[in-house]
Amino acid sequence: MTTWDPAQYLRHAGHRARPFTDLLARVPDLPGRPPLIADLGCGPGNVTVLLAERWPTARITGYDNSAEMLDKARAEYGHLDFVHADVRTWVPAQPYDLIVSNATLQWVPGHVERFGAWVEGLRPGGVFAFQVPGNFDSPSHRLMRELAESAGLGDTLRHDDAVLSPETYLAALADLGCEADVWETTYVHLLEGEDPVLDWVKGTGLRPLLTALADDPGAREDFLDAYRMALRKAYPSGPHGTPFPFRRIFAVARKAG
Repeated sequence: MTTWDPAQYLRHAGHRARPFTDLLARVPDLPGRPPLIADLGCGPGNVTVLLAERWPTARITGYDNSAEMLDKARAEYGHLDFVHADVRTWVPAQPYDLIVSNATLQWVPGHVERFGAWVEGLRPGGVFAFQVPGNFDSPSHRLMRELAESAGLGDTLRHDDAVLSPETYLAALADLGCEADVWETTYVHLLEGEDPVLDWVKGTGLRPLLTALADDPGAREDFLDAYRMALRKAYPSGPHGTPFPFRRIFAVARKAG
């Protein structure tokens, strides 16, 4: 089980939240009064609270399998409900108006196979919306995998099949009878500080490897030193900071009603 660090994750909270706000901008009006909303993979709750801002009367539950993330969410946003659950097996226990997932499904192998149960759990006219990173072939992730494989830890990390193409997601959602809007965007985040790309991935993609090396500090630091130098070459800093291109894939699917 990967150990998560809410403080490290939130170091780039503004950049990380931007795709979620762009996703919500495409979510139409919801059928329920008040709407019932599930946030799958809610993390520390910093984007779950944006759902409450958009739908102030909604009943919102954030689901996550990280005790560390849930503790942070409950401490910061106690007016919302946060529940331990595994997205790989979660099924709606009642009809939802919106099931949303922000940068989580890339951690769920075969996640497209879960779409049917989630869409079935929507009210007529309800919405399933998600965004996932589409940057697994970028230098940050390719270098991470190459160094992990050279250290005998290649199976620790996700590979470039962790997410599917926008066309595949569109077809899967259309096959379920949904009206689907699927698109992709490449953000160019301007990061500040020393080794900011390393700092970014230490909060997300690098977590499985950091967990695997938690009991071997020497090997952990050797890996980080090699990865740091590789990232400096791949993402050179400029006069205004370090540009970090980041592709993401979005989908908003409305159930027939």
